[in-house]
Amino acid sequence: MRICFVCLGNICRSPTAEGVMLQLVADAGLAEVISIDSAGTGAYHEGELPDARSRAAARRRGLELVSRARQFTKADLDRFELVIAMDQRNLRHLQTLAGTRTAPAIRLLRSFDPTAPSGAEVPDPWAGGEAGFEEVLDQCERACAGLLAYAREQLG
Repeated sequence: MRICFVCLGNICRSPTAEGVMLQLVADAGLAEVISIDSAGTGAYHEGELPDARSRAAARRRGLELVSRARQFTKADLDRFELVIAMDQRNLRHLQTLAGTRTAPAIRLLRSFDPTAPSGAEVPDPWAGGEAGFEEVLDQCERACAGLLAYAREQLG
């Protein structure tokens, strides 16, 4: 199963979710069957590492965020079975890009968190302080645990 996390610039939320999910998949011994990536709907930060504040928050939890920002393209719709948006704006962008295609499945990340309300988003921490990056990690950890359970179900 190939999963791609998507936010706007691919330097805060989506690489955080990618890092969390990579660790969960590795811990579950599923790295051979689940591949993880991230991208942004915009190319604003292409080639850059995740935001230093995202990396610092992740490092405090034992995670290293090392991916480089890239833009999600129409070709990615053929590469992934599951595309996970961080918020409604990026979800709509991905749905528009996909048009009438039925694959890949495109969902909000927090839809995998049973404690999150319907339609809940992962807020963009970029313009805020350190607490926002911790909140993003908390939300990603809860939602990615649910996503891992979903992926296991799909894999049989």
